[in-house]
Amino acid sequence: MTEHLTVVNHPLVQHKLSIMREKDTSTKSFRQLLREISLLLAYEVTRELPMTTMQIETPLCPMEAPTIEGKKLALVSILRAGNGLLDGILDLIPNARVGFVGLYRDPETLQPVQYYFKVPSELEDRVTIVVDPMLATGNSSVAAIDLLKKAGANNIRFLCLLAAPEGVARMKAAHPDVPIVTAALDSHLNDHGYIVPGLGDAGDRMYGTK
Repeated sequence: MTEHLTVVNHPLVQHKLSIMREKDTSTKSFRQLLREISLLLAYEVTRELPMTTMQIETPLCPMEAPTIEGKKLALVSILRAGNGLLDGILDLIPNARVGFVGLYRDPETLQPVQYYFKVPSELEDRVTIVVDPMLATGNSSVAAIDLLKKAGANNIRFLCLLAAPEGVARMKAAHPDVPIVTAALDSHLNDHGYIVPGLGDAGDRMYGTK
């Protein structure tokens, strides 16, 4: 673990991730496990949100109670696989504002190609959490964060299920101010840009496509 990278080694996270890695795990189970893990990862990525207090009345007396400060969080999904993490986090933070960045990876160059961008207003006043299950080459993640910074975001965190050392290094070089939270730092990327040992293509496994 470094200041830039947090690996959530909670037993429940690791156990569920191991089931997801199994090649014979069904689409339904994969999707459900991803939703469950996203709740546990969201707990970690929101650990240091700014806090303030507000006056409330309990059944017994008034009190100054802790509450999250500032505008509602922005959750930004990198399509399409990011939506699997997004759904679970919205269970935990239902009032969050939601944005989407559409990027696909060119199979020849492995470079990201943008096809969609729609994000909440006033990003400069919000904590922005970017979600994508896989941090592989890091190219798509860096491109998405480039776009978000141009849109005004200045307090960004990146949440993923799996990360490769190459992707972490790429992100750190391009966006050293963006902390990464992940369930596992895997060994390396193969020649096709897939994380090894990994779990295959997260989007395909989540939606049953090939």
